[in-house]
Amino acid sequence: MENSNLEPKKASFEILPLSKSLPFLCKWLVILGLVSLLVGSASAFFLVSLEKVSQLRESNLWIVYFLPFAGFIIGWFYFYYGKNVSKGNNLLLEEIHSPTSIIPIRMAPFVFLGTLVTHLFGGSAGREGTAVQMGGSIAHQLVRFLPMTIKEQQTLVILGISAGFASVFGTPLAATIFAIEVIRIGSYRLRLIFPVFLTTYMAHWVCLFWGVSHSHYPKIPFDFSGTIFLCLVVLGIVSGWVAKLFSVSLHKLSELFQRWILFAPMRPVIGGVILVLFFLLGLDASFLGLGLPTLQLSFVNLLPPETVLLKFLVTIITIGSGFKGGEVTPLFFIGASLGNLFGYFDPSHLILFVGIGFISVFAGATNTPLACAIMGMELFGWECGIFFILTTGLAYISSGHTSIYRSQIIGKTKPFSRVSDFGKKISELKK
Repeated sequence: MENSNLEPKKASFEILPLSKSLPFLCKWLVILGLVSLLVGSASAFFLVSLEKVSQLRESNLWIVYFLPFAGFIIGWFYFYYGKNVSKGNNLLLEEIHSPTSIIPIRMAPFVFLGTLVTHLFGGSAGREGTAVQMGGSIAHQLVRFLPMTIKEQQTLVILGISAGFASVFGTPLAATIFAIEVIRIGSYRLRLIFPVFLTTYMAHWVCLFWGVSHSHYPKIPFDFSGTIFLCLVVLGIVSGWVAKLFSVSLHKLSELFQRWILFAPMRPVIGGVILVLFFLLGLDASFLGLGLPTLQLSFVNLLPPETVLLKFLVTIITIGSGFKGGEVTPLFFIGASLGNLFGYFDPSHLILFVGIGFISVFAGATNTPLACAIMGMELFGWECGIFFILTTGLAYISSGHTSIYRSQIIGKTKPFSRVSDFGKKISELKK
């Protein structure tokens, strides 16, 4: 539950007399501008750097064999110098729920360099986690220079999360909803929607100003029939099951590594060895890194049926063993390849099924159905918005009380899930 004893229950953006509201407004406009500028610029630099290291790996695939060594370097630095930031996105959520201290600024360079090293040597990870952690930690540093209440400090972290998400994916409206939806499952901090909305769009524009472009996806035309509706219902439910399996497998594997390998720097070494063995046994290089080319290809061609399973496995091994990076882009890959399977039954609607899987697995794994539905509209067009809302909602329900973010709090229990889970963190639930 949120710590309600730290500050009287009042909103950060409340109605004030004119003599106080003008300075308050000016203060927060400056804060929004600074967060947008700093986080948007950091994300732009991160995306350019990530593209460079990915190109370097793709042109020198022999570098993959050094993945275990790279894992040791990442694990060693986090073990000796980054223990207080090793929780990643969960640390940001915990600081929003119960603020205790300023998020260490070292989180930004640590996750930035850790993610680049992971991708350079072929780990299967994403970029959202990195951008969100950078955004949250950078934004929270303003507390060092400006007097702020506990509520305002929480707001800063939320602004940083939204700015990082918007600038790295180019979906500012989805980022706005994501930042106020991801904190507590089933509830929204709607009072923050306006400042978050301004921050996401400004951060997105800052990233574009630096000449950084985002991935473009085909527009999905609207088409309806009983068969399509049935397929989408099934795909939405299965997406939630896959998201649940991903979250549970990721946490279980991480716990196994922690239990069996006591010296933390050796965990990503073992994970790296397993991935290298996969590569030696014939794993295609398209499963390494982000996997964007295959993700794009899934909209136009049928992929091998095992694609979804292989990306699933290499991702949970990469992240579960301690390599750095986000889960979201791999979840896009997994969801898109899951939707691609439905193209075997109805090839004429392949693009629709892939787009639905793309957002629905993500919705189930993060418990952010509305943000993911809006992301679908931003990426694939607004014509199929009703389909996106339907399938992300089904995935959200069928994934149950699970999440890739163990510090999420259940603010509203889902249908068919335990009512007794209300108010608990995901990490506190009975197995």
